[in-house]
Amino acid sequence: MSQKGDGYADPEEPPQPAQAKTPAEFTEALRTLRTWSGLTYRQLEGKAITHADALPISTIASTLGRTTLPRARFVEAFTRACGLNDEEVRKWLEVRRRIAAYEAAPSGDESGDCPDTSSTGASGAARAPRWRGAAGMVGAIGIGIVGTLGVSSQFHDSPAPAALPAMPVTGLRMLAVGSWARIHPARTPKLCVTEGRDRTGRYETAIAAQHPCSKADLPQVFLEPLSKNTVQIQWHHPKYGIGCLTLMLKGPGRNLLEPRDGCADDNRAQQFRIARFGPPDLAHFRILPVITGQCLSLRDQDTETGAEVVQGPCSGATDQDFLIELLPPPQTTADRTQSSQ
Repeated sequence: MSQKGDGYADPEEPPQPAQAKTPAEFTEALRTLRTWSGLTYRQLEGKAITHADALPISTIASTLGRTTLPRARFVEAFTRACGLNDEEVRKWLEVRRRIAAYEAAPSGDESGDCPDTSSTGASGAARAPRWRGAAGMVGAIGIGIVGTLGVSSQFHDSPAPAALPAMPVTGLRMLAVGSWARIHPARTPKLCVTEGRDRTGRYETAIAAQHPCSKADLPQVFLEPLSKNTVQIQWHHPKYGIGCLTLMLKGPGRNLLEPRDGCADDNRAQQFRIARFGPPDLAHFRILPVITGQCLSLRDQDTETGAEVVQGPCSGATDQDFLIELLPPPQTTADRTQSSQ
């Protein structure tokens, strides 16, 4: 059986969007279409280029990981790259326009989706938490290596960043388009900076902490360059989608890092400067929140599993020393299917 046929009554007929009534349902239909196509994100990007469309892998990953309505330009490029003809593309665009018109119309219906207010600027620490619970979050998504940032901005409201150097972080051979990574406290390299909880109990939602890298449910980390030596730290979670580590500046979570939705290039609470640390022959780094200029460290210089990542004055202490391990892109479902054939 062909890959397109898996799970569908007619393997030759693409999924239809007609039943989608909300932005979340429409995005879910797009994810189903991607599965039907049998194409990886990288292949979709290549298909789009043959149609003179711009469809960076980062745009695909972030758009399919949201519950807001994608832009018409994305829908057109994506559906065409999935192999649909002009008439089929037109149907998807018509459904999108219908949903957009319904969302924009004044209504007393409280069941509609809220407007996207993800642009938070420097006040991003006040943004609603991303991973308080599963309600309203997206399902599992296939994730590919992130694509060109400047082109990606065509589909989002953030301005295009300046052109990045070939190696945007000094001393780290990551790609100009970003790289998948693990971040390890240098003192405890078998541990990773990943999802944890505030051990004091004062802050209840997910935060950054050190835990064994072998945990199966860890979010995957992507470092997206914003400028020279400055990155956004994205968490791609198999259940909750994409969130960006955000420094909290007040309240019970003050100085902790929390994954939040509404990733924005201009949110300084989501920007981190990566600086070489120690002898030049060692790939050790400090990680400094741009909004404060302080350093990330482990609470109370703790080496135990579960220790929270916090910010504090840069002191040169060993708990402010991190290793960054670059990784190949994770496989999508289509990748795994192809490799098993």
